[in-house]
Amino acid sequence: MNTKKGNVIILGTGTSQGVPVITCDCEVCLSSDLKDKRFRSSIYVQTEEIAFIIDIGPDFRIQCLQNKINKVDAILITHEHMDHVNGLDDVRPFNYLKNMVMPIYAESRVLNEIRKRNSYIFEPIQYSGLPLIDLKPISPEQFIRIGDVDVNPLRILHGQLPILGFRFGDFVYITDAKYISKETSELIKDAKTFVINALHHREHHSHFNLSEALSFIEDNGLKNVYLTHISHQMGLYTEVSKTLPEGVHLAFDGLKLEFDY
Repeated sequence: MNTKKGNVIILGTGTSQGVPVITCDCEVCLSSDLKDKRFRSSIYVQTEEIAFIIDIGPDFRIQCLQNKINKVDAILITHEHMDHVNGLDDVRPFNYLKNMVMPIYAESRVLNEIRKRNSYIFEPIQYSGLPLIDLKPISPEQFIRIGDVDVNPLRILHGQLPILGFRFGDFVYITDAKYISKETSELIKDAKTFVINALHHREHHSHFNLSEALSFIEDNGLKNVYLTHISHQMGLYTEVSKTLPEGVHLAFDGLKLEFDY
């Protein structure tokens, strides 16, 4: 079977507050380096046949405008926290452009939260201009086919909350992880490119800090890793980058990567 190539754009690499943080005057929030400006975490995946995003946070509109995104065929959701789902109303232009209903793939618990928080979409008496979405339940390690891409949802723990990461082809995307089991680690070890979260330097109850992320990377022999979901407390992009081991990089908004599938 011939290997095909796809593209990934890192739309956002920030935490729930983004960077800069409102009211903050730390050196990162005041930095003029564009690599220190971080929207809420999300990625855009595109092949010749299909385009989908993973997570749709409150910066989705401006992320699309900045990256000239005019095609989204599906949305995958890691979990229900606001920085991963609160841009849902902005699917409407894609509904209109293609006269299509947007499929939303997530675990049943997450879909129930989406329905609850966006009840106006599901009212019996509807008005024109509502988002058109189709809620599609998925489960860990049960592959889903999106266009020409097979996607494997991965079980991750975000503190005590079970969430999803995703593998497609030789690319792995994991955000908000605090614990990744040996079973999940075995499913990703042979991938070529990884995006994994690292919040900052201090211990956190529900996220990898930098040392925990680096330990996971080393323990599993991961070679080409980009860190995401980064707080302003991590430090300046240029300074932190100097401290990272070979093959590990701070991701930044707008970063473009490739994958084989």
